[in-house]
Amino acid sequence: MTKRDYYEILGVAKSASQDDIKKAYRKLALKYHPDRNPDNKEAEEKFKEAAEAYEVLSDAQKRKKYDQYGHSGLEGMGGFSSQDVNMDDIFEQFGDIFSSMFGGSAGGGRGKRRGAPAGPTPKRGHDLAKDISISLKDAFEGTKQEISYYHFVPCETCKGKGSEEGTVHQACQTCHGSGQQTFQQGFFAFSQTCSSCMGEGFIITSPCKTCGGQTRIQKLEKITATIPRGIFDGAELRIGGKGDAGVFGGSAGDLYLRVHVMPDKKFTRIGDNLECNILLTYPQLVFGAQVEIESIDGSKETIKIPKGCPVGERIVLAKKGFYRVHSNFRGDLVVITQCHIPKKLSSEAQDLLKKYSEDIGTSTENHDEGTIKGFFKKFLG
Repeated sequence: MTKRDYYEILGVAKSASQDDIKKAYRKLALKYHPDRNPDNKEAEEKFKEAAEAYEVLSDAQKRKKYDQYGHSGLEGMGGFSSQDVNMDDIFEQFGDIFSSMFGGSAGGGRGKRRGAPAGPTPKRGHDLAKDISISLKDAFEGTKQEISYYHFVPCETCKGKGSEEGTVHQACQTCHGSGQQTFQQGFFAFSQTCSSCMGEGFIITSPCKTCGGQTRIQKLEKITATIPRGIFDGAELRIGGKGDAGVFGGSAGDLYLRVHVMPDKKFTRIGDNLECNILLTYPQLVFGAQVEIESIDGSKETIKIPKGCPVGERIVLAKKGFYRVHSNFRGDLVVITQCHIPKKLSSEAQDLLKKYSEDIGTSTENHDEGTIKGFFKKFLG
């Protein structure tokens, strides 16, 4: 049988743009769509014929061959013929067009392919998130924390099938297993989720008494999470497969732990460094000293205070700070000097301090650049 010209079938000129070709095909597909022409063989053939024409003219390489050599130029290039093409193949190949025409379902009421066995489609479970709080010391050393949370787990009674043992799922009689219902109002057709099976395409005739056909139940679970050393505030840890169980055998979601590191009274984290203040007496700052301190993990470190050490001096102990997560890189421990100013002194100490002041003078002529100069008047008290 002689094939009709593809441009003639779509009703476009040979110079038509791809956009014009697509619009023409959409118009014909809408006119001859099987859901709008049930049991109409003539409409079905025209629907297939338009699909064959569009399949060629929407492909730049095939269109070039067709323009040069006609139908004979397409031999060996694949594609399909309207004489033997399966309707579902058309819906599958041009699903993007039909989804925009019929509101989401590639086949215009074909959520599931016609003739496909009715049955459940496995669906992945939801991911879950939980907040946990740890101390700065735990973040420094790493820790383990027991976590309790509710999530869905597979039903043990039906083994995640949703139905009683020995029973099977049946195709929905309303949508015939498609999961979609198609309605026509005059020229327009539209589809929506089947109200009988809620879009599943099947009905569970004998639901499991434990889960009510849901294939899973909610359960309180306790797990022990490993918090790596160096974890920072706001980090997320993923525990694979510990979210909600999937439906009808789908894979489980993941559990995400959002880590909040609580402030510490003595130590602060700055990047990978651990910082703290140390209180020293004035003589220690003047004469220098050797001081032992205790780090956040209880380890002892000895630091040397240099002679004439100013307040605010940053003494760095290399590689004594935080480890970077999953790395051997380590920050520093930074000790910042502060001067302890006593609020009460004995009479003897006051006299000695005044004598010291007289000996060193009350003028600061050699003040550093960038500081203001003070003029001594008298001691208070």
